[in-house]
Amino acid sequence: MSDLGPVAWPPVPIRTARLVLREPGAADRAAFVELLASPEVHTYLGGPRPRAELERELPGTPERWPGSFVVDLDGEMIGQVLLRRTREHCCPVAVGKVDLGYLFLPRAWGLGYAAEACAAALDWLDCVLPGEPVVLNTQTANTGSMRLAAKLGFTEVERFRAWDAEQWLGLRPPLTPSV
Repeated sequence: MSDLGPVAWPPVPIRTARLVLREPGAADRAAFVELLASPEVHTYLGGPRPRAELERELPGTPERWPGSFVVDLDGEMIGQVLLRRTREHCCPVAVGKVDLGYLFLPRAWGLGYAAEACAAALDWLDCVLPGEPVVLNTQTANTGSMRLAAKLGFTEVERFRAWDAEQWLGLRPPLTPSV
């Protein structure tokens, strides 16, 4: 598990204009299986996991740890936002920083949900861990993820090759407190 330090978990659900970010629950299991088995979702993530394996191995309440938010639209899971501290990385600048990750079901793509959910999760992080820099890693071929990173305020730190593809590492510097 990733260590977010002294963060109280689970937080009160985070509400945006259209979404709720909340702790995963047992009712989300089928959506997690769909998300993790989706070839479209895992195009840039090394490929999907076999559905039968997920059905067999996924716990009743999946991904239940600090920093794992279900993205809920009208009572149904459409994605996940992850905030976890990077313990190991091929880029030393990323080690020890909070890493932002996200996965959305294909039916939720192109509607601005990822930007809305990730911005809300980053706002939450800024409140509970002020001054914390955040990194984001994606394949350069993933143009949607690259656009989202820029929209969220990440700037390129480094490019590197891993998993047989060019990777991009972005950094969102800590917010400067208002005086």
